Amino acid sequence: MDKAKKTSKEGFIAPKGMRDIMNEEYYLFQGFFEKAQEVAIYYGFKPIETPMLEQEEVFTSAIGVGTDVVDKEMYTLRTKGGDHLALRPEHTAPLIRAYIEHGMQNQPQPVMFYQYGPIFRHDTPQKGRYRQFWMFDLDAVGSDKSIIDALIIKTAMVILEECGAEGLSVDINSIGDKECRGAYIRELTNYYKKHMSVLPAIDRERLKTNPLRILDSKDPKTKELNIDAPDAVGSLCPACKKHFKEVLEYLEELGIQYTINKNLVRGLSYYTRTVFEIVGEPDENGNALSLGGGGRYDYLAKHLGSKKDIPAMGMAFGVDRVIQASWYKKHTPRILKKPKMYFIQLGFDAKLKSLNVIDILRKAHIPILQSLSKDSLGAQLAIAEKLNIPYTIIFGQKEAIENCVIVRDMTTHSQETVKLSKLLEYLKEIK
Repeated sequence: MDKAKKTSKEGFIAPKGMRDIMNEEYYLFQGFFEKAQEVAIYYGFKPIETPMLEQEEVFTSAIGVGTDVVDKEMYTLRTKGGDHLALRPEHTAPLIRAYIEHGMQNQPQPVMFYQYGPIFRHDTPQKGRYRQFWMFDLDAVGSDKSIIDALIIKTAMVILEECGAEGLSVDINSIGDKECRGAYIRELTNYYKKHMSVLPAIDRERLKTNPLRILDSKDPKTKELNIDAPDAVGSLCPACKKHFKEVLEYLEELGIQYTINKNLVRGLSYYTRTVFEIVGEPDENGNALSLGGGGRYDYLAKHLGSKKDIPAMGMAFGVDRVIQASWYKKHTPRILKKPKMYFIQLGFDAKLKSLNVIDILRKAHIPILQSLSKDSLGAQLAIAEKLNIPYTIIFGQKEAIENCVIVRDMTTHSQETVKLSKLLEYLKEIK
C-alpha cells in the first residue's frame, strides 16, 4: 500500500513532502531564526509577517505564467464564499501587497524588512526539499540605488557565516530593465529558434511564454546549448551597466568573492537588473550548493496595483537546507536553557502545591524538568538519572507542611533541606 495513502486503521501520516518538526530539529530552526534576526536588526531591517494564504492573483499577477511556481507548484483552493486563494509559494509578492495596502510609500524610503515562515510548493520531494519548507527573507523596498543591492547581499553573507558557512561566493548577473531587456530577449529568442530541433518540448513552450526561463533549464541538451547563448550583460543600457558596475565595486570593497554567471536568471518572472545566488563550498561530487538568492524586482508593485513602479531588492534562504548542512553551528535558542534541576513531588498535598513551587523557580529564571503525573520517588529519580540532571528538588508531604524542599546532588547523593523562602538564594550558590 502507498505509504502516503494509509487507511485510518493504520493511522494517519503527514501529507507527502511535509513533516512534523520536533525535538532537536525544532531548536535548530529556532536557533537559525534568532541568529538571522539578530544580524538583520543590526543592518537596519525590521520584522513583518504576512498571511500564509493570499488571493491567488497576488501570485499569478506577480510571479507570472511560464514559471514552474505558478504553472505547476501552487497549492490553490476556493473558499465557501467563492474566493480563490493560494498557500504562499514565496514571500515577496505578499510583502509588496502589504507595502501597497498599508501605504508604506509614505514612510522614509527604503523600508527594510526581514520575514520568516513556511512556504508551500507542490514540488517533487527529495533530500532537503519539501513541499512545506521554511524561508528567511531580506527585502528593501523604495530605492533603486546599487548600495541597496550590496546591503542585501552583505547581510545575507554575514548570516550564513555566523551560522558556520565558509568559502562562500556569489554568482551574479544583470538581466537589465525595461529599457534594454526587450532587445536582449529578441536576441535570445532568435538564438533558440536557430536550434529548435534540439530544444526539448518544455523549453520550446518557454520560448513562447518566457524565453529567459530557458537559461535556467535543467535539461542536459539545453544546458549545453546555453553555453553559447547571448549574455544579458552585453545588452545592458548605460544606466543598467552603471548600476551593475557599482554593485560589483561594492562587493569588491567588501571582500566578497563573486562570479558573473551569464545564465543566471532566477526562477521568477519579476526580477530586473541584479540577480544573484550565494553558493557554498563544493560537495564531494564537486557541486556547489545554492544556499539562497534573489535580486531586484523594480516592476513588481505595478502588477499588484501600484500606480507607479516601486524599486525593490530582496533575497531568501532555504532554511531547511542551511540547518541540514554539515557546517551549521546549531545555535541554541536563547529561550532554551538546559535544566539543572529535576522537580520531584510525593503525595497529594505536595502535588497540590507543586505548581506554586515551580512558579517560584520560573520567576527566578531557573528551568526545571518534572514528571508531575508520576507518584513514585524511584520512577522520578530514575528519569532524573537517565537525563543526567545534576540536582533534584524533592517536595513531599512533610516538606509541603513545613514549606521546605530537599535539594539532592545527584553526583554525590548528598542532600540538604532548604526553606522555600531561602531556596532561590541557595540555588544561586550551587548553580
